[in-house]
Amino acid sequence: MGMSEFYGPRDDEQSLTTLNRALDLGVTFLDTAETYGLGHNEELVGRLIAERGRDAVTIATKFGILREPGAYARVISNDPAYIREACEKSLKRLGTDYIDLYYIHRIELDRPIDEPMEALARLVEEGKIGHIGICEASPATLRRANTVHQITALQSEYSLWTRDPEDGVFAACRELGIGFVPYSPLGRGFLTGAMNSTEDLAEDDARRSIPRFEDANVSRNLFIVQAVQKMAEDKGCKPAQIALAWVIAQGQAHDVPIVPIPGTKRVQYLEENVSALSVELTPDDIEELNRLVPPGAAAGERYPAEGMKGLNA
Repeated sequence: MGMSEFYGPRDDEQSLTTLNRALDLGVTFLDTAETYGLGHNEELVGRLIAERGRDAVTIATKFGILREPGAYARVISNDPAYIREACEKSLKRLGTDYIDLYYIHRIELDRPIDEPMEALARLVEEGKIGHIGICEASPATLRRANTVHQITALQSEYSLWTRDPEDGVFAACRELGIGFVPYSPLGRGFLTGAMNSTEDLAEDDARRSIPRFEDANVSRNLFIVQAVQKMAEDKGCKPAQIALAWVIAQGQAHDVPIVPIPGTKRVQYLEENVSALSVELTPDDIEELNRLVPPGAAAGERYPAEGMKGLNA
């Protein structure tokens, strides 16, 4: 997402260099969405596919959030006719004839989940998508959706400072055989220790609109970063690697397959993130982080009011 908007100016050549380096390092699961840059991000991934070949990547993309250019305000739609149209447009932008994993990006609260699921099941039958995913769904919605067609993956925000999925979601995933894809596993960069106040963010950085990144809440949340930094110092690694290693370890803790998708547009941070796979956290390390940063410890909501629509629906 950050390669196309929200986190400062975009640089397509830098982004493509980072994407190519990801493939060279064995990172082949790429997550995008029609709403990221209003199609720009899918086109960027399409350029990578054209260069490296379709078989080099596993592509996940999403539908369901409609926005106007340059605006955050959005409309959530799970209308079946729109789903088919959105899928065709994504296929064209990506330059492929199939999408490996197609997500409901946000759930339309006034529409039965059966409707989009039935539309997605037809796309599976036609070979346009391989698997169905859903984002930010409650256990009840997961169970209902899964009666229509098998859900392959649930994508929700999850990190050391966002622990919501531990409240029933992991149990539902385990019960239904659904994998979990945590987005923002680095707390939108906060857990890397890169910021101490809102002033560390560019004026046009979208995080300025998020309550959790308001100055008062940043100050209240610095204890979380300090806990991560202390462990990183003890282990001789980066704070981001501790934060990612903790997320990865939760797969075993909750007996659910977990594939985090840390976003970055720079090779340096990509390489740091991949190196998190070599960071070993002992049970005592994990217990210590859980003690220092228990569920619900972070101050501030994780989205502005508009963005809270459709979360855990």
